[in-house]
Amino acid sequence: MIERSYYLNQIISKMWDGNIKVITGLRRCGKSTLLFDLFYKYLLEQGVKEDNIIRFELDQRKYLKYRNPIVLCDTVEEIINNNAKDKYFLFIDEVQLTTIVEDPESGIKVSIYDMLNELKSYSNLDCYVTGSNSKMLSNDIATEFRGRSSQIHVFPLSFAEYYSFKQGNARDVLEEYMQYGGMPGLLSLTDLDEKRKYLSDLYNEIYIKDLVEHGNIKREDVLEKLLDYLAAQISSLTNSSNIANSINVKACEKIDDGLISRYLYQLENAFLISEAKRYDIKGKAYFDFPNKYYYTDIGLRNVRLNFRQNDPGHIMENIVYNELIRLGYSVDIGVVEDRKNGNKKQKEIDFVVNSFDKRIYIQSAFQMNKTDKVNSELDSFRLTGDFFKRVVIRNDILTSFYDEDGILHASLVEFLLGKVQLF
Repeated sequence: MIERSYYLNQIISKMWDGNIKVITGLRRCGKSTLLFDLFYKYLLEQGVKEDNIIRFELDQRKYLKYRNPIVLCDTVEEIINNNAKDKYFLFIDEVQLTTIVEDPESGIKVSIYDMLNELKSYSNLDCYVTGSNSKMLSNDIATEFRGRSSQIHVFPLSFAEYYSFKQGNARDVLEEYMQYGGMPGLLSLTDLDEKRKYLSDLYNEIYIKDLVEHGNIKREDVLEKLLDYLAAQISSLTNSSNIANSINVKACEKIDDGLISRYLYQLENAFLISEAKRYDIKGKAYFDFPNKYYYTDIGLRNVRLNFRQNDPGHIMENIVYNELIRLGYSVDIGVVEDRKNGNKKQKEIDFVVNSFDKRIYIQSAFQMNKTDKVNSELDSFRLTGDFFKRVVIRNDILTSFYDEDGILHASLVEFLLGKVQLF
């Protein structure tokens, strides 16, 4: 089992902080394993008794009655009140599956958030929950838990985590990762057809059904076309109008771009995709559109296209973006203006990466083996008019180095393995 120490250490650091620990992320990305296996194991190793860890896995049939938040809360209170001197840990998996019920005494509607806000008042109880949809987004968490929550967002396996399991030649493993991504369920599969079926089944059996049932998706056919479009257009600028027009041409009907905007919002809420906004570096302002969309897991992107569209440059850019976001950085698409020969032309810097008051610029380059390619990747850096660090992440070099202009050329493998110091 992969230890996932990056996330485990976050959970450990938040123990008994008075907040509800909320673990969010895409379905099947490893949240439950993190909480119910890795953190559970850690607690046992620290001497916590099994009986003092109260567990509810709400996606399992035997826990169905606990989807009623009052029943769940009453059960927990009975346990911890019977042994008030002991300390307890509460684990609730897939908390969004709970229902809203009416309190039989007051007639007031009650949600799991009301119950958890009640439970966290107990000094001998530390609460941990996982969730996978819009109700588990940061803004909603702050509202629902009245500012008393700590969030840990979990991604599919990073390349470093994936490689720690696979071992061997790092570049060979990276090629596999760029095809199939980092969903943890892949690690038990060796047959390529089984891997593809597993990824496809995630859509058909989990993601699509969740979105239709819980995301107010009325047009499943439009959702499917949207997922396909985004898969084909990763690393490319687009907006809801462009997407609607493309779908309309293929479907021979009129789809409103407002519908596309709502479905994009739902896909982001389900953590399937992420939007990166464009930022005017000199104007210091964001553009309303167009923007870029990246898949949270590149294997989920590739299976949407039946592994037919093998565009390694765009795939690499998606993976680099995911890694930067996973590391907790704020990431935008940079725009600079080139005014050569009296003409105005917008040029792009793949990523403007901010960490508190620090900033770096990053270009993602699969290959830079020609002079014109080198110039095209580095020209944008020269137009920023500032002195922030510049980095080109490259797949075609084995070792990172600085060039004569002070630009860091970072090996993709070294970057993904955490061997490149960005800040």
